[in-house]
Amino acid sequence: QVQLVESGGGLVQAGGSLRLSCAASGRTFSSYSTGWFRQAPGKEREFVAAISRLPSTTYYADSVKGRFTISRDNAKNTVYLQMNSLKPEDTAVYYCAARPGPIRGLSYEYDYWGQGTQVTVSS
Repeated sequence: QVQLVESGGGLVQAGGSLRLSCAASGRTFSSYSTGWFRQAPGKEREFVAAISRLPSTTYYADSVKGRFTISRDNAKNTVYLQMNSLKPEDTAVYYCAARPGPIRGLSYEYDYWGQGTQVTVSS
């Protein structure tokens, strides 16, 4: 069982940066792949980025590639999403998710979810 808690969301102007954190419980978190997803009002939840177990491999949605960076610190049981050059279309609730096994890009393939953190980018 893994419990996930996101933090770091907020209001930022276009072009600004935020760093989201996903803190996980459980001593075996390093054996889980972790993903970030987001959901804007009236839209379906979409994949943003994911990072595998050690050795860490990363995967990004085209819409965020080059602007967002996912990383993990297994000693702290935490995964981060550094978001730079934010755009109004990045506005959404951002969710952290984890799965035991290889990296995946579809939400239904993840077993554990956090409660989400709101990111709002003003123009």
